[in-house]
Amino acid sequence: MIDTPPPSGPALRKSLGLLDGVAIAASSTAATTSIGIGLGVTAGVVGLHLPAIMLLAFLPILGIAGAYSRLNKVEPNAGNGYVWVGRSLTPWLGFLVGWVNIVATIAFLAYTTAVTGSAMIQLAGEAGLHRLAGLNLDPGSTAQTTAVGIVVLVAVTLTAVTGVRTAARLQTGLLVFEYVVLLGFCGYGIVTGPHSFSLSWFDPFAIPSASALAQGLLLSVFCYWGFEAAFTVNEEVRDPRDASRAGLITLVTMLGLFLLGSIAFQRVLSEGELAGHGAQGLAYFGDRLASQPLAALPLVALMFSAVASLQAGVIPTARGMFAMSRDRTLGPVWSKVSTRYGTPALGTLLIGALATAVAALALVIPRLADMIMATVNAVGIVVALSYALTALAAAVRFRSLLQEDWRQGIRAVVLPTLSALALLGLGGYLAWSFYTSTDHLEVSADNGWFLLLTPAAMIASGFVAAAWAKWVRKSPYFKSGEGTDADAPQLLATSS
Repeated sequence: MIDTPPPSGPALRKSLGLLDGVAIAASSTAATTSIGIGLGVTAGVVGLHLPAIMLLAFLPILGIAGAYSRLNKVEPNAGNGYVWVGRSLTPWLGFLVGWVNIVATIAFLAYTTAVTGSAMIQLAGEAGLHRLAGLNLDPGSTAQTTAVGIVVLVAVTLTAVTGVRTAARLQTGLLVFEYVVLLGFCGYGIVTGPHSFSLSWFDPFAIPSASALAQGLLLSVFCYWGFEAAFTVNEEVRDPRDASRAGLITLVTMLGLFLLGSIAFQRVLSEGELAGHGAQGLAYFGDRLASQPLAALPLVALMFSAVASLQAGVIPTARGMFAMSRDRTLGPVWSKVSTRYGTPALGTLLIGALATAVAALALVIPRLADMIMATVNAVGIVVALSYALTALAAAVRFRSLLQEDWRQGIRAVVLPTLSALALLGLGGYLAWSFYTSTDHLEVSADNGWFLLLTPAAMIASGFVAAAWAKWVRKSPYFKSGEGTDADAPQLLATSS
């Protein structure tokens, strides 16, 4: 029997420029959310060494970004690592990269849904509304924050359906407001903060332990996670090079913002204040620097950041599933393109529905701070795995450059390999630390087995789904790891 090639897939509309890609990637990275929440969580692990851990985590991420950029130049594909790893390493690992990115983003959407709800409830409190329908409003309650956040998730999902260009415009407006507020308050905090600046903040060797260093690095990797969203819309940019430029611009911008935020927080807040306020960290920071109503501006920025990152999470995930469906590794529902909007509309709606379901499941952890810690740790491990495999795929694909041009070989092979090994080592060490930290399973952010169970389930489910795609769907992807050519003749016109 002669295999016939899969039919050409439906087209995504090419409507984005460089600034649109930056807006999507920056919103996905969500600097304001990472600073407002992630810094406090990380400080609980590494103490007053946030600048050091942010700089240290940036080094392997820079190597990963170089791998993404080089791979994107030779093969733009909405599937990103799914196709790149499948072609260069093995289709099984390629599918795993695509799968864990999907499930990690859905978990992130569930977490961000609660963060959004928490910011809105805090704003209601600042406005004097502390009770609603006989219920005391609590920004630390997972149930209340999730209920409010789900309403917002539904709204941003519907916006994402209408077109990625529309979403990018919305995100650009939100980002401008966020960054003006963030730069203003952090700059003011650096100048006026009561705590003296110390060079020890930049000393990674002063971090309490090796396990704290590993966990802090993975938490920081989570903060940088999202820059690659610029590459997931690389079939919708008018010039494929703009995807690479947008990803790198976003990454360098995030480094600057994280350093600014970490120094400002440590100038204004003590170590106990940093670690103790969780999802309310940015609001507390604002209260220490200004009186109302100006003190509420950082909280508004946090809410905007969470809303933008919800939308930015939905968009690349739907595109990744579009690419996988196009190769018959996922069901055909994910590659249906709306003739009206030129987007994978049905898949986008399903992503929102899945994130809503996972957000509801997160209610088993009653306190928002505990849910954040559990989610960030789980996502950090699987993101490190995905990044590492993509970097190794680049190293394998461009290995001939070591003999042809040693300078290019270092950039294309050596640096991605070192970055991959660093992330794999961190993930493995942290997983072992979780495993050996307890002797029983408990649904708690303090239980090592629980923290390990979630990423392990994400990875294991990927191999189950891969087996189904290979032997039940009989996807041609598993023969070569190659995806459907994004530039092949398409079923739908790409005109706007």
